[in-house]
Amino acid sequence: YLILIWLFLWNSFRFIAKPCAINLGIQDSGPHRAQPNAILEKVFTSITKSPDGKRLEGLSKQLDWDVRKIQRWFRHRRNQDKPTTLTKFCESMWRFTFYLSIFLYGIKFLWSAPWFWDTRQCWYNYPFQPLTSRLYYYYILELAFYWSLMFSQFTDIKRKDFLIMFVHHLATIGLITFSYMNNMVRVGTLVLCLHDASDFLLEAAKLANYAKYQRLCDAFFMLFGVVFIVTRLGIFPFWILNTTLFESWDLIGPYPSWWLFNGLLITLQILHIIWSYLIIRIAYKALVRGKVSKDDRSDVESSSEEEEATSNSTKGVFSTSSNGSNRINGHVASGQWTEE
Repeated sequence: YLILIWLFLWNSFRFIAKPCAINLGIQDSGPHRAQPNAILEKVFTSITKSPDGKRLEGLSKQLDWDVRKIQRWFRHRRNQDKPTTLTKFCESMWRFTFYLSIFLYGIKFLWSAPWFWDTRQCWYNYPFQPLTSRLYYYYILELAFYWSLMFSQFTDIKRKDFLIMFVHHLATIGLITFSYMNNMVRVGTLVLCLHDASDFLLEAAKLANYAKYQRLCDAFFMLFGVVFIVTRLGIFPFWILNTTLFESWDLIGPYPSWWLFNGLLITLQILHIIWSYLIIRIAYKALVRGKVSKDDRSDVESSSEEEEATSNSTKGVFSTSSNGSNRINGHVASGQWTEE
């Protein structure tokens, strides 16, 4: 029921986010639409969305069009079905509201929890630890939200890190469910709060980007990068993994689910390393170019990329929209940073 509630709230939230976007000057206009052409449309829908060099040459002779013109047509055709900036703004505003709210709730709840200050408290009297109502609702709200993300991922844009995000959602849902069923909710709350610490900053950067506040976008993204790397590459392995791998072993021994639980956590850590690498690449480009550049996961293709690909016809059309967002989800063309 909570999953349906989250999906309902997301659709209802647009009525709040849309006026905000309009006041910021964000228009409900999508990418440039491709010129109607029955032959190219048939190739696009029935054969391939990214024709190779040989097919491009054949279409060029058949239509008497320049190869670059055909490449631009396919790029526009791929982009025209993408959501508008207004839609993306509403989505990011919804996620920003949730991530910030749940993070503040988690900090307020954990501030008075003894295991927040001493992780060994996560394992004292385990598994006979009380499940309070505040802890229960914290867990259920997070679980339902990630399930909603899992479902919406298949109806959203297919981005380059689709598989990584799919694994991330599976691991997250598995960890939340597994820790709840095994009453490992104390350490579970630490993991949840730690992951929420940087997510709302990323959404804030995306909101600033959609509103074309470049400096604010850059500032939020740099802050997000610092918090992400500190929490995911510093606090997570030396605080969370330390207590689940070593402190739990010392206090309660190698319980049967120890390997599965820690295997899921290590999977998350591997994903943290991959995302940190992408963030550092974007930050490096920002230092070189003077502003945060295009996200490597961008789902909207730029004309500059198309022009570059043209120089080598054997490679065909260069497409950045293959399965793969955000997270760090990208949406706009080159020269701008965009969204998970």
